Amino acid sequence: MIQSAMATELKSMVDIKQMVLMDSLFGPREVQLISEAIATDINQYRLLREAVGELEQKEELSPAGMVRLGTCQYLLGRYRRAVESLQKGDGGALAHYYLAKSWVALQEYDRALDSYAAAQKAGYDPDWCALGRAEALRLMGKPTEALHILDRLSGAIEETAEYLYQRAATIAALGVNPAEAIALYERAVEVDPNHPGALFGLALENDRQGNDEEAIDLYKRSASRFPPHLGALLNLGILYEDYGQYELAVQCYQRILDAYPDHQRAWLFLRDAQASCSMFLDEDLQKKRDRLSQVLNIPVTDFELSQRSRNCLQKMGIRTLGDLCRTTEQQLLASKNFGETSLQEIREILASKGLSLGMFASEKRLPEPFEPEELSPDQQALLNRPVTDLNLSVRARKCMMRKGISTIGELIRYSGDQLLECKNFGVTSLNEVREKLRQFGLKLRGE
Repeated sequence: MIQSAMATELKSMVDIKQMVLMDSLFGPREVQLISEAIATDINQYRLLREAVGELEQKEELSPAGMVRLGTCQYLLGRYRRAVESLQKGDGGALAHYYLAKSWVALQEYDRALDSYAAAQKAGYDPDWCALGRAEALRLMGKPTEALHILDRLSGAIEETAEYLYQRAATIAALGVNPAEAIALYERAVEVDPNHPGALFGLALENDRQGNDEEAIDLYKRSASRFPPHLGALLNLGILYEDYGQYELAVQCYQRILDAYPDHQRAWLFLRDAQASCSMFLDEDLQKKRDRLSQVLNIPVTDFELSQRSRNCLQKMGIRTLGDLCRTTEQQLLASKNFGETSLQEIREILASKGLSLGMFASEKRLPEPFEPEELSPDQQALLNRPVTDLNLSVRARKCMMRKGISTIGELIRYSGDQLLECKNFGVTSLNEVREKLRQFGLKLRGE
């Protein structure tokens, strides 16, 4: 009923430029009308952008005019400018409230908490200020304190999409009941089908489960709101890249950089996506490379070998056909007890796959970091843990899926170069994997 009434009001509302530029009433209702309008009609978005441009050009704005300007800048995702304008405002409830939301967007959570307190003192709805404080505390890494605030709220606020979303996100941050978090996200979307946070929460769950089409739809719906959801844009761009839709990925990263000009990950992803847009892909050559990569990763234990050859290869850390191709005949013969008979045996195995010893000798062969049987029970248990325990980003998780890596032990058998061969896996993702492994005292192969 609320959504229907809003839609009816949108159809009959005044022009956005008039709403922004005229010295008329401007409060939470007007902000909501503008937000809904620009999310459903790109022409209204352009009108808001033009109106904000006109306000910014005015030499003198009243304190109330600065609040109007700052709030609209927030809706456009221009958070730094919003802060500057709102701080010059009239010090009223609306100014403090949107100043708080801008500080949250800029990850200045202590300042956000102060501004929410000031907004409530100035007369802004205390329940909505409480929801804002809960969000800031959760993002500060204090989900328990955030949940205490939410538990104290009661009445109509509990039925709002924002409350349901904040509770879902807080429970998800606590990691105590994933099913409850998902159910709350779904309830939030039932109340408001366009709630950006709840849509992002559901999209993320589908993304983690490999439901790409559903995830893309939910990310798109979340990213269509204003101000745009940062996580939705970032993950949507990554999924677009996975499907080869590089121009759409570029648009996502550019929208992030419009609001966060110093966002390093967005800059890196943007450059990768732009390079991919102009890259000519020889599909036949790529298929040949993929087939060769599969052959080189075949374990030597898959072949009939004499015990002497098997022992020598194990001592030298040679596990795959690729390892053999990076090893010369002289290196094998230098190994104790490895003679011409064993050498001929290896030659025949490689020849059966169209390979030869030393053909990739220019590539450094990297040894296995350690053998599981040499580890303590606790260390072996660590290596048997699922790779999902590393909490990798979407792009890194996609690489694990493509490589068939399911445990941490399987991951550390790969070198950095081998991971970089995976589609859409770049240096940023590689450094992320290294950092996650470092937290467990582990490294990739050869590092």
